[in-house]
Amino acid sequence: MSIKVTKMQGCGNDFVIVDYEEFLKLGLSFSDAAKKLCDRHFGVGADGLIIPNLNTEDTDIGWFFYNSDGSTAQMCGNGMRCFAKYVFDKKLVNKDEFTVKTLAGVMTPKILEDGTVRVNMSKPILDTEKIPFLPNSNLNYKISVKNMIFEGNAVSMGNPHFVIFVSPDDDTMALAKEYGPLIELGAEFPEKTNVEFVKIKSYKKIELSVWERGCGITLACGTGACASVVAGVLNGYIENCVDVELPGGKVNVVWNGTPNNPDGDVFLTGPADYVFTAELG
Repeated sequence: MSIKVTKMQGCGNDFVIVDYEEFLKLGLSFSDAAKKLCDRHFGVGADGLIIPNLNTEDTDIGWFFYNSDGSTAQMCGNGMRCFAKYVFDKKLVNKDEFTVKTLAGVMTPKILEDGTVRVNMSKPILDTEKIPFLPNSNLNYKISVKNMIFEGNAVSMGNPHFVIFVSPDDDTMALAKEYGPLIELGAEFPEKTNVEFVKIKSYKKIELSVWERGCGITLACGTGACASVVAGVLNGYIENCVDVELPGGKVNVVWNGTPNNPDGDVFLTGPADYVFTAELG
């Protein structure tokens, strides 16, 4: 039996989107469906699987989101932009700004006139118990991995991140590949963590590479971009409106918070593009 699938990407972070009725045809659990469809050799190939959830209360729509390894993810910024464009184009929602129920809470994407999508990613979580992060302080924590000591900042955007600022001469991708998987599994992170290696280019621009929990190396991470900007502002490295350069493209992040008043929402704006639609037999 064939099923209809859509593949989308945001800055190279790619997703398989399947309507719920089509998903049921697989006869698999969400987790097994994610592993099957996201496999880059035997499936469609993607960083994650997204299934719209039309049966939500108090929001316009919801989603089921699974990483390529079959694990659930509380939130994904690039995935949210792709999801928003998909459900708007398919008229599963009837307005260009709407609410989405996720495991990280309610997110509010808006389809902009130029085709990009802005998402209100809600407030960053800095409380160590809620991140969760076992040390008492979330900023400038030193972690030892192999032959290196990294100083990082634990921030949650509904999912945990450990943001490490590096020198201008460092290779962020090489660092992410070698040390990301080890830091992800560190004892300080009871739910594991995403890991960002970040270069400060200016007060208004940063560059980063990311090791994603449940995915590995990806070309972009929206929540990672947001967490990196929050960490940068808290450390006084950057301003509140920042362009974030990722291996797969560029996004813009605005945080309406300050070190003295961190209770502000984070807004993520960037592209969401179709790759193809297909029927899998």
